[in-house]
Amino acid sequence: MGSSELEETKAVLHMDCEKPPAISWERTFDDEGKKVAMFSMTLNDMMAIVPLMIKMLGLNLKDNAKGLASVYDPLKKWMDNCYRGVPLGGIGAGSIGKSYRGYFQQFQIFPSIYEEKPILANQFSAFISRPDGKRYSTVLSAPNADVLKGIDKAGIGSWDWKLKEKNCTYHGLFPRSWTVYNGEPDPEIKITCRQISPFIPHNYKESSFPVAVFTFTLHNSGSTPADVTLLFTWANSVGGKSELTGNHKNSRMTTADWRPPVTFAIASRETDGVRVTGCPRFTMGPSNSGDVTAKDMWDQINKNGSFVGDGNAAAAATGASRPGSSIGAAVAATTTVAAGGARAVSFALSWSCPEVKFPAGRTYHRRYTKFHGTDRDAAAERLAHDALLEHMKWESQIEEWQRPILQDKSLPEWYPITLFNELYYLNAGGTIWTDGQPPKNTSLSSATEPFNLDTFSTVANGGSAVDGILSTVAAAAARSNTAAAAMGTALLRDGEENVGQVLYLEGMEYNMWNTYDVHFYASFALLSLFPELELNLQRDFVRGVLLHDPCLRRTLDGATVARKVLGAVPHDMGLNDPWFEVNAYMLHDPVRWKDLNPKFVLQVYRDVVATGNAGFAEAAWPAVYLAMAYMDQFDRDGDGMVENEGRPDQTYDLWSVSGVSAYTGGLWVAALQAAAAMAGIVGDGAAEAYFRGRYHRARRVYTDELWNGGYFNYDNSGGATSSSIQADQLAGQWYARACGLEPIVDGDKARRALATVLDYNVMRVKGGAIGAVNGMRPDGAVDASSTQSKEVWPGVTYAVAAAMIHEGMPEAAFKTAKGIHDAGWDKHGFGYAFQTPESWTADGGYRALHYMRPLGVWAMQWALSPPVLHKEHRVAAVAASPEDAALGQEKFDKVASMLRLPEEQQHKGILRTLYDTLRQVLLPS
Repeated sequence: MGSSELEETKAVLHMDCEKPPAISWERTFDDEGKKVAMFSMTLNDMMAIVPLMIKMLGLNLKDNAKGLASVYDPLKKWMDNCYRGVPLGGIGAGSIGKSYRGYFQQFQIFPSIYEEKPILANQFSAFISRPDGKRYSTVLSAPNADVLKGIDKAGIGSWDWKLKEKNCTYHGLFPRSWTVYNGEPDPEIKITCRQISPFIPHNYKESSFPVAVFTFTLHNSGSTPADVTLLFTWANSVGGKSELTGNHKNSRMTTADWRPPVTFAIASRETDGVRVTGCPRFTMGPSNSGDVTAKDMWDQINKNGSFVGDGNAAAAATGASRPGSSIGAAVAATTTVAAGGARAVSFALSWSCPEVKFPAGRTYHRRYTKFHGTDRDAAAERLAHDALLEHMKWESQIEEWQRPILQDKSLPEWYPITLFNELYYLNAGGTIWTDGQPPKNTSLSSATEPFNLDTFSTVANGGSAVDGILSTVAAAAARSNTAAAAMGTALLRDGEENVGQVLYLEGMEYNMWNTYDVHFYASFALLSLFPELELNLQRDFVRGVLLHDPCLRRTLDGATVARKVLGAVPHDMGLNDPWFEVNAYMLHDPVRWKDLNPKFVLQVYRDVVATGNAGFAEAAWPAVYLAMAYMDQFDRDGDGMVENEGRPDQTYDLWSVSGVSAYTGGLWVAALQAAAAMAGIVGDGAAEAYFRGRYHRARRVYTDELWNGGYFNYDNSGGATSSSIQADQLAGQWYARACGLEPIVDGDKARRALATVLDYNVMRVKGGAIGAVNGMRPDGAVDASSTQSKEVWPGVTYAVAAAMIHEGMPEAAFKTAKGIHDAGWDKHGFGYAFQTPESWTADGGYRALHYMRPLGVWAMQWALSPPVLHKEHRVAAVAASPEDAALGQEKFDKVASMLRLPEEQQHKGILRTLYDTLRQVLLPS
């Protein structure tokens, strides 16, 4: 194909992709949206939460004094921003947000750092002139008037901020968006800006790139040609206080607080008919003699349509900015659009921050450096250059992925909007994707060293894996002073590619990496789209189960506990020193949680059968066995079923539960079945026989203790809320179905229970318009016994809908999940698009913006289009001999006895004692 034919083909593709899809999230620029607000606390809420927040504030002050990040900052005020759109970039190298009103905001370049405010110098602008002398110019965004009041009138305030908002429409379908300027600023020119980021399923190269492309298509409906200049300006800033600290240089930027340097690159592609010129440096704020100011730069484009005579600007580009001022750069692309014709112009934005430095001091390289090196300036330039050349290939792959779902007429129109747009969190959830190598500075150590029990190996046929576990656990006391970390890349087998390690935050407000009880819901997105990353995340937790860290710490409920004990699944991968210092969570002692270990076993098994990776099964089996043995201590009466301990010892960490429970009990039953199947895969016949026998015992207990004829009771304690209707009561059934296992309850019982959830938790609150309330009472009232029982959790609602699909109830599923779309994404809802929180209340008040769990919408897609599970790796259930079962129990009991926790000592602080006393007086049960 000749060069002219190639350019023509590319131009056609530009035009084909220019039109927004028929199904997308849509807003006009003049849509004011609804400002988001935190939930209102009742007296009951305050009694439960305020003491914890006071303690958290104290911890926060201590962390700040040490230069550490905090899990939660109770004083942090988040912007009531409802103008978010599709963010920029791939996965794990930083994210930059873009408002549906056209401006850039929410910079996430560094671990757990969010800079929300827009940087108003970062803009696209349009300049249009006609042969008859008519001229038009405007910045192509519409910040609020309150925001514009504060800008420097002699700087960017001198630019033309006169966009007519009603003529501009935004369409978002992650990872792309389309902004249509219909007659703006020239009434006979239609400008469409298409934003593309390299989020490409099953692509582990380009998907790691910190870059985005903006392709502008210009349609001239007038009778005369139009000379058009598109201007892209970018400030040397990552937001926050760094912009005005001074000593910034174009092209490299050093950030405040000694964070790693960042380089930005902006570029446009010069083609036949498109001329590109640049301004390497302009100043905003106090300037030196000879500086090109923001006003000078704008006036030059307005007058000439391009940058001319750049000599002074080029010479000044090497000068550093002054404190109190900031600098930027600009690229202009100029073209002529014939009467009735069209033109396409592309720009690229890239940023390069190759090092990830965590507060404790360890530094890693990001995944993209594997392909572009660690020279940040060169990498930024190459990223922008390559994106301009390759983005149409990315786009065709994105379209190929999304097209079958978008064209499926059996799906309601709102479903693809939430399905694809909830994926924003894999980009903007603080995500970090490393190159999978050890930290650059490996000499760091802690006062009390953790250790891993990872010397045993799995040998099929004969159960020697368990023998290895026995001998290794028995030798645990002798193992010390050996640095260890929950870094699962060590478990990769020969021939398995190391695609790197991934971290993402539980939420923008809850700063913990890879929070596991929440990833349980969100993991369907990662497994469906980037399964190798999901396996590596699970490998980290495999190592985490084998990790023991005796370092003592105090939880917010007053207990002094070890950070991590052998056999317990970590709640999270930590915060300040991920992988090396796990369990940043401090509200309660996570080693006593009852859902983490079953969730680990279920996720590992699901990932094994979904990927067919038998090597992963063998590497994970020792940890799976230990995780199950660890849970044995919570079976108080020896009936095969674990019991909750009258506290919030699971993902609902403010909602207490006691005895056999619908949520945790169901997860345990499903995990027993998954453990038996895993044992079959690795050839451990005795363990398979033991787990299968215990599964059948626990399954009977679950139904006998909890089934009431209409649903499964919250728990069997006989307490005031034991008969509550929990939306998430069939989490174990849902996961068993998703894994291809047999259901843990009869199908008719499951369908009846889910119908009850639809009736009570969904339809009896706001007519089903806000999703499923976590807890309802049999009389139709909301369970107000805790903060969380009365909340709607979008991620849980999606999981309930997935369970309904698995049970053959798709109509009920879409009715249930539609409430999340209507409340979170619809223009008449609560304003949570691209910032879906952990929860909202009936009046729309949120808790924890930008949260991981809503990625669970991909569990619905998993249920609607079940992947082919690798049945060749699954072992059919067979009748076990009494000898197998006896041998399996003997070995299991030995391991379980070695993992038992010491008797728990309660140490209440003054605030907790006061809280308990006041609660008894003011809120009697």
